[in-house]
Amino acid sequence: MSVLRPLDKQPGLNTATILLVGTEDALLQQLADSMVKEDCASELRVHLARSLPLPSSVNRPRIDLIVFVINLHSKYSLRNVEESLHHVDATFFLHHCTALCTHGFFAAGRESHCSIHRNTIMKLAHTYRSPLFFCDLEIESFRATMAQRLVRVLQICAGHVPGVSALNLLSLLRSSEAPAPEDQ
Repeated sequence: MSVLRPLDKQPGLNTATILLVGTEDALLQQLADSMVKEDCASELRVHLARSLPLPSSVNRPRIDLIVFVINLHSKYSLRNVEESLHHVDATFFLHHCTALCTHGFFAAGRESHCSIHRNTIMKLAHTYRSPLFFCDLEIESFRATMAQRLVRVLQICAGHVPGVSALNLLSLLRSSEAPAPEDQ
């Protein structure tokens, strides 16, 4: 069983690598395409995976940020992410891992049609101390905004933004979140 570790490889010179993990191949590809279009001072590499662990035979670069994409209409998507989380070293969760929930969360009244309740996702993110984003990736303007945000987070996680560390970023993102579900 292969476990992803944040510092198991040397960083590439002026390179930032993100791994998008999720069951929605078409949406992941669209998000990846949107990210590549963003203006980035670093060489941006986007890798897609349906689940973890990654094949150990592949020569891959160091991964600076992992984004787990969860479809709120699919319990399989959540189960896939939960199983994939077991293949990620705990140190990734300090500042190199986030979750992104997608599919109709913003539309009025559509939350009741979701297979996964928002509190379930919030508890998962709180358990792993990871930031949580919500975005309907099917809407191009939302996808472009999320791509821009993820590229910025990636640059910080890769250490390419002077004066800002990934740990500082995590603190900023967590302080802007609502309290943990069990605290409410």
